[in-house]
Amino acid sequence: QVQLVDSGGGLVQAGGSLRLSCAASGGTFSGYAMGWFRQAPGKEREFVAANGWRGATTYYVDSVKGRFTISRDNIKNTVYLQMNSLKPEDTAVYYCARRGTRYADYAVRSEEYAYWGQGTQVTVSS
Repeated sequence: QVQLVDSGGGLVQAGGSLRLSCAASGGTFSGYAMGWFRQAPGKEREFVAANGWRGATTYYVDSVKGRFTISRDNIKNTVYLQMNSLKPEDTAVYYCARRGTRYADYAVRSEEYAYWGQGTQVTVSS
């Protein structure tokens, strides 16, 4: 059974940084595209960033481009989201997700991900 465990969230002032981690277990990690999504109170879950199964391809929502970086470590079975220059509007619960089909490309729709972490809260104060 595939499990994803999100961690690294917290309270930070605007302009600060956080690094989120998502540790995968119970299945093969390499060969699967990974993504990060977030959900703010009263809003729908939205795509943030994705990493292709090779690790070289990345894609970001416009609002985080230049501030967030997604990366993966296939030895540690972990994907990361480095978040810099945080803004109050980045406040949300952040979720990592893994695609269900090996060697499938990254995706921006949540429906295309089969496994999800439990989420980690990120709060950015102004």
